[in-house]
Amino acid sequence: MAHLFGDKLFQDFGPSDYVLADGIVRTTRIDGSLRGQVRTQAPSRPGVYGMLDRDEQLLYVGKAKNLRVRLLSYFRRKGRPPKAGRLVGQARSIIWEVLPSEFASLLRELELIRRWRPRWNVQGQPLRRRLAFVCMGRAPAPYLYLTRNVTARVQAAFGPVTAGDVAIRAIRCLNDCYKLRDCPEPQEMIFPDQGDLFPGVRPAGCLRMDIGTCLGPCTGACTRRDYQKQTRQARAFLTGEDKSVLDILERDMAAAAMAQQFERAADLRDRLDAVRWLSDRLQRVRRAQREMSFVYPVAGHDGSTTWYLIHGARVVAALSPPNDQTRESVREKLNAVYRAGLGLLDSYEHADSMMVVMQWFRKYPDQRRACISPDAAATL
Repeated sequence: MAHLFGDKLFQDFGPSDYVLADGIVRTTRIDGSLRGQVRTQAPSRPGVYGMLDRDEQLLYVGKAKNLRVRLLSYFRRKGRPPKAGRLVGQARSIIWEVLPSEFASLLRELELIRRWRPRWNVQGQPLRRRLAFVCMGRAPAPYLYLTRNVTARVQAAFGPVTAGDVAIRAIRCLNDCYKLRDCPEPQEMIFPDQGDLFPGVRPAGCLRMDIGTCLGPCTGACTRRDYQKQTRQARAFLTGEDKSVLDILERDMAAAAMAQQFERAADLRDRLDAVRWLSDRLQRVRRAQREMSFVYPVAGHDGSTTWYLIHGARVVAALSPPNDQTRESVREKLNAVYRAGLGLLDSYEHADSMMVVMQWFRKYPDQRRACISPDAAATL
């Protein structure tokens, strides 16, 4: 029945950008008595697995450092999460793919979630992604907003950061602090220096100008130069160049507390916490994008070695280490990734993969010692 509604029927996992073409990838599918077959057939190797329902729809994709241990955990009635019990209750088939390393399984899991969008997965789904970017719109009156998709309409994008109430509160506070508009796009912007046919101050589109949290570019009350000055200051905060807004919020909070304006002090405290949270997250991402550009050699359980080209904290490509026949082509690939202007802007679509890389090296910091600089890799 599922095909009547246009769902994408599952056939196999499909190709991978992170598994070498000459690598050995073993795929196994089991049906019927799942627990017994997992016990006897699932290997103690890293890989990915998927669960299918009776309509051949892929319910869930997961990764495992040890496939056998991970899959058997779904059948243990004691100690398993309720979600695992419901999932295995709907599953009629299990398919798994053995991969050479745990790192390869992390990348493959994300790749499969993007491709198949299993309804039981949450992280990584393009339509339900939990990551977002702080964007600054284009002229005539840019402002800050959160979005999951960066388009050519923005003049700058920062992140990714975890989407949620804290991020929304931080963006709202920054627009207030820098007095940037946050009204809908169709709202007309009028600057007194653009030669309006009907000069004069127009009614504001909202109350923010009256309470002092917006310059009111919709009213003709501020010049283009004054508004651009505020946007430059907001951008300086997002790039980490100017964090004075944190000092201002902290000072105002302390003054409100001294004046026994406790509700205002509490509101300023919440604003300060949100903006500080955003500042810390953006600083972490900037550091990762700046420092995480290297070649990461990973030895597999099958004896093979894969070079993962990591640029701006995301995996751009995977290839075999060079030999006499491939040395020149490997050097050309390294130049294309690290020197030929492959920017970080195209990584905004791959926010989840950036998080995978950052979390991996945070969990295994000693793995950084195995990484090779692009220049050193080109000479091998």
